[in-house]
Amino acid sequence: MNANVGTVDKIVRLILALALFSLFFLLPGDERWLALAGFIPLVTGLINWCPLYTLFGINTCRR
Repeated sequence: MNANVGTVDKIVRLILALALFSLFFLLPGDERWLALAGFIPLVTGLINWCPLYTLFGINTCRR
């Protein structure tokens, strides 16, 4: 796995993850499970690799 997520992309992903996790406190009842979608940008931002970027040949990482 080569890194394909750049610094700016990583920061945006981590902010998006925090925003999605905050839905847990904002949404009522059974809709709170939508906050779990925050794990996707969190993990891809932390490991600097996105499987969809690999599929589409996108690389935002500087070399």
